[in-house]
Amino acid sequence: MTLVRVLAFSVVVLLAYTLFANILPQVQSDPPTDEAPVAADGLDMPAMIAWGERLFSGKGTCTLCHNDLGRAPDLLKLNLAETWADRLGNANYEGEAKGEEGAAAIEIYLRESMVDTSAYVVPGFGKKGTNDTVSPMPAVDAAPISLSEVEMNALIAFLQDRTGVDVTVPLPTGDDGEDVAGDDEDGEEEGPAESAQVALDKYTCSACHDVNDSGADAGPPLHSLGAKLGRDGIREAILDPNATIAEGFEADMMPDDFGDQMRVSELDMIIDYLMTLDAKGDAQ
Repeated sequence: MTLVRVLAFSVVVLLAYTLFANILPQVQSDPPTDEAPVAADGLDMPAMIAWGERLFSGKGTCTLCHNDLGRAPDLLKLNLAETWADRLGNANYEGEAKGEEGAAAIEIYLRESMVDTSAYVVPGFGKKGTNDTVSPMPAVDAAPISLSEVEMNALIAFLQDRTGVDVTVPLPTGDDGEDVAGDDEDGEEEGPAESAQVALDKYTCSACHDVNDSGADAGPPLHSLGAKLGRDGIREAILDPNATIAEGFEADMMPDDFGDQMRVSELDMIIDYLMTLDAKGDAQ
């Protein structure tokens, strides 16, 4: 009789657990699936705009400077439909959009700002000591960003749509010969960098720091860091940039999420390389 009671109790307990488990919300964890390639000539305009949004925060690295930290105009908050006339009407503007109107002018202005970045510099955002005549922004069609014509069109489409004007860029055709597959929202379509130079390009270090003769001055130069900071200091400066602020620069100017973006191998390669640079930026 005792055995029967024990068995009956066990069955009741199992049934209770089963019922309880089925009442709870079910969470299923599936491995991510590979996204099939999407031909560029198969995009419609909504897909083009969505691609541009991914490029804005991913491969284009636009959010590195165009944010609310004051490095560059915050394009996600700026109403281009209201400000483009002031930009083009500024006495210092001599670019290709002068004399154009509406969405077409915005397209020309945006494209120009990507490839000829010093054609017009928004007051207050020029390189130090240039009186806003030289932009610190690198041309996005050149290394390290290297956007194609179609990718720049997608970015322009995203920004035009966001500001509420007609999208004027053309959709890509088969002649453009591009795929958008692998361009995920995290911008991590490529594998780990194979060298320090590639890693520096991948994370666009030269866009803000003077390294490899980039001449950038939004952040401190990366020369002689080994002698100044040592390996541990360089690591901290990359992973926790606000821990120590270089003289003459402000806090919150450098992204603090490189620890999430970089692979350990990439971080180590960058540190190893920076440890070799002398005061002239030459590897010892």
